[in-house]
Amino acid sequence: QLQASGGGSVQAGDSLRLSCLASRRTYNNYVMAWFRQPPGLERQFVAVMSRNGGSTDHDDSVKGRFTISRDNAKNTVYLQMNGLKPEDTAVYFCGASLGTWGLRRAGDAYAYWGQGTQVTVSS
Repeated sequence: QLQASGGGSVQAGDSLRLSCLASRRTYNNYVMAWFRQPPGLERQFVAVMSRNGGSTDHDDSVKGRFTISRDNAKNTVYLQMNGLKPEDTAVYFCGASLGTWGLRRAGDAYAYWGQGTQVTVSS
């Protein structure tokens, strides 16, 4: 259903762009989001985009640095990450939810997950 890619090892201040390729059915009908799981911690909300792309929401910890976007022609959701910090180090997952917009930050609302892509930021 979902294929995440684009992670890597970078220096603080660098940029990365994560990609999440979805099936056409998933892409058109699901709320799409990025979550991350830092070492030893639970999965955390990062950013989300509504089904029609008209609404987005970003966690305060990434606001102004990360941007979620989508390419309808490619059934792909992106996470552009600028100004990376060591505390951004985590495995990043894309998720797809049929839930309401009000549940957009709740990991339990997501039915499908990509395989995760590692982002490591060194100081």
